[in-house]
Amino acid sequence: MNHFEPLEIWKKSHWVFTVYIQCLIISLFRFEMNIEAGNLDDAVIELKTATELIIASAAAMEVAGSMTKQQYEEQIRPMMIPPHVKSDNFSGLMLWDHAYLMSLLKKMSLVFKTLPASLQSQQSEFMSAYKVLFAAHKAICQKFVGDEGSLRNSKCIALNTLKKFEQNRLQLISPNRD
Repeated sequence: MNHFEPLEIWKKSHWVFTVYIQCLIISLFRFEMNIEAGNLDDAVIELKTATELIIASAAAMEVAGSMTKQQYEEQIRPMMIPPHVKSDNFSGLMLWDHAYLMSLLKKMSLVFKTLPASLQSQQSEFMSAYKVLFAAHKAICQKFVGDEGSLRNSKCIALNTLKKFEQNRLQLISPNRD
């Protein structure tokens, strides 16, 4: 049986997560393109694909957090601070892919708020998938960081920051205008 070190699991899970983000970007582009062209059947396929990619991302995140807190503190967290990284406030938010996805979701917010009734069920599933992803991320944060601050912002409780991010992301993909 192969033995995988926690750092190897952490890195490879994040690589997989990044690939899912890249695929999600493509799927959302195709979704938007089909909405604009009035191809609702194809739009449903792309939104279903995006939903599945988010669920897969949550699974990759769960794998990333499969080590003990001690292993995280001793082997993972030190790799996310100088001299191992150039920034003293390292965060996954710094990933180009993540930043691009967030800008895409902001750009598509009006699309999500004005989807035809025939897509509302799939939109609801998409939102539920995002909740699953954030639940996985919050579980990892709770397990490893607890009530402490993140590497990015030591003054704010990391879990509270994630909850705000979740609200903001859901607002972008919600059909509600509030």
